[in-house]
Amino acid sequence: METTNKPLEKLNIFSFKGVQMRTFHLTWMAFFLCFFGWFGLAPLMTVIKTDLGLSKEQIGNIIIASVAATVVARIAIGKLCDSWGPRKTYSALMGICSIPVMTVGLVHSYEGFLLFRLAIGVIGASFVITQYHTSVMFDKKIVGTANAVAGGWGNLGGGITNMVMPLIFAGFVGAGYLPESAWRLAMIIPGVMLLVFAVLYYRFTKDTPAGNFEELSVINPKAAKTKGSLAIAAKDPRTWALFLAYGACFGIEITFDNIAALYFFENFNTTLALAGILAGTFGFMNLFARAVGGIVADKVGRKFGMIGKGRLLAALLAMEGIGIALFAQSGSIVVAVITMLAFAMFLKMANGVTYAIVPFINQKAIGSVSGIVGAGGNVGAVLAGFLFKSSSITYSQAFVYIGVAIACVAAIVALINFDKTTEIVPEVGSLETAEA
Repeated sequence: METTNKPLEKLNIFSFKGVQMRTFHLTWMAFFLCFFGWFGLAPLMTVIKTDLGLSKEQIGNIIIASVAATVVARIAIGKLCDSWGPRKTYSALMGICSIPVMTVGLVHSYEGFLLFRLAIGVIGASFVITQYHTSVMFDKKIVGTANAVAGGWGNLGGGITNMVMPLIFAGFVGAGYLPESAWRLAMIIPGVMLLVFAVLYYRFTKDTPAGNFEELSVINPKAAKTKGSLAIAAKDPRTWALFLAYGACFGIEITFDNIAALYFFENFNTTLALAGILAGTFGFMNLFARAVGGIVADKVGRKFGMIGKGRLLAALLAMEGIGIALFAQSGSIVVAVITMLAFAMFLKMANGVTYAIVPFINQKAIGSVSGIVGAGGNVGAVLAGFLFKSSSITYSQAFVYIGVAIACVAAIVALINFDKTTEIVPEVGSLETAEA
């Protein structure tokens, strides 16, 4: 039985009652599964490298491609959330992207693999739908917490994927398949899971607590959809400040996930197993750290308003930048781990705070704002990826440069007035023509 057709004012993570909590759980689960499709190939790259004869530069291009495709996809998906609704958008995204995930094993060349990696990268746009859907299901008093918990639990999929996919691969090898066949068969598993979940998402969620967009349109044609929402979002400087902020936190998170194990292995002569465990610790902090950011942001917002949230975000980014620079200068593995855990806390809290601000930028363009800001995370990852690909600087130097860049972004965010209450809305006469 549905408890209410309005956004919830309380997040009870143990409840599945009502469309709001059912959607909350299904959307973080969907995001979790999307990570399996998105990064399922990453822990199998050693086998794939041998099978396809890939060079270091080609692997670098593949890593960049996996996050570059998501930049455009997140902006487009955000627009679709505003105009088509999150229920249909998420179901379509999972259904369509399950195809390249299941069929990537058909390729036998670098060029083919690169194209499939680009196609699979589109599924990274799932984050935008998750944040949109929780934004409309929860009241402004609690939306930062809801967004942060859903995003953090979904991000856990990245860490779990690194553990589970090698086990699936090993299962196929144990069944008698050669490694060059086992990795191809292993990718069918996440593909099938995505396809099944696409149906479940369509069946058991709604676009808003009051109903789906098409239902609301019958009652009030202007109640659900917003045409020209991408232009609305792009005209607001606060959107681009958050774009930079998310690039400085989530963008660096993705980069660190890709490079951490190798960094510990090469700089501190650890075993591969220990390097993997230390790198995994960074990812597992998503279990609580991002949620803490959302919770603190909601509390600060109630007391100090949006200006307080903006200052909180700037402070967290500044501490993250300092922490990364200190990590790069660590002379021992103990100091490196301590500084990593410290900057990871600030980074993941900043992720949560960013999306505690997003829903308040413009109520008529939540999807487009979320899409642009989410794309910022991937732009940050791409730019950082080029630093680590460079042969002229060391990994430690790259981390120092990143720390300085994050501090600069923190200064920009501190100067932005997020308490601006006026919203840029399309003129009445342009409602029918703003969307191409």
